[in-house]
Amino acid sequence: MSIQKEFFAKQADVIMKQLQKRHMNGYYCETKEDALKLALSMIPEGSSISWGGSESIKEIGLLDALYEKGTYTLYDRARALPSEIDDMLRRSYFADFYLMSSNAITLGGELINIDGNGNRVSAMIYGPKKVVMIVGMNKVTTNVEEGIARIKATACPQNGIRLNRNTPCGTVGVCGNCLNPDCMCMHTVITRNSREADRIHIILVGESLGY
Repeated sequence: MSIQKEFFAKQADVIMKQLQKRHMNGYYCETKEDALKLALSMIPEGSSISWGGSESIKEIGLLDALYEKGTYTLYDRARALPSEIDDMLRRSYFADFYLMSSNAITLGGELINIDGNGNRVSAMIYGPKKVVMIVGMNKVTTNVEEGIARIKATACPQNGIRLNRNTPCGTVGVCGNCLNPDCMCMHTVITRNSREADRIHIILVGESLGY
């Protein structure tokens, strides 16, 4: 095991213990291939599934695997007609499983997410029966303040470029703390505890995933 892999495993162990105290379930997978197997094992065939915008769940191959199996009801706004998107987003709240990543996670087990529309963070908070998160160890921060700083300096600019947003982070790569209607930082949510135990499942992956 490389030094980095050992470091990730030790950090993940610390985080998982903290998640348990916060009534969330943590898991650690050394590779994205193992993370894919674990995620699929959590989702029974026949489940209804939706997801928030996430490069991490794409990078481990989770969406492709769900479509290939063909045994789920998938609420995919990317495949919906423009007139169907709003209804598709609303259906997400009634899904059996909601898939996403977290923009950052602290060593203390707090989840930090910044969102534009708010559909991703709202579904995380309430609605779907289970939430499964795929989180690369590149997103681990010491505390909430560091996590927010990381998101604004690293995650939002790259997402802004990817989504071709007309915002300072999307056009020049640096956060301008803007109030632009196209802003992706409308909502900042810190999840420090889960009222319903066994609802939120965080799969930590010993690789760099997403932004």
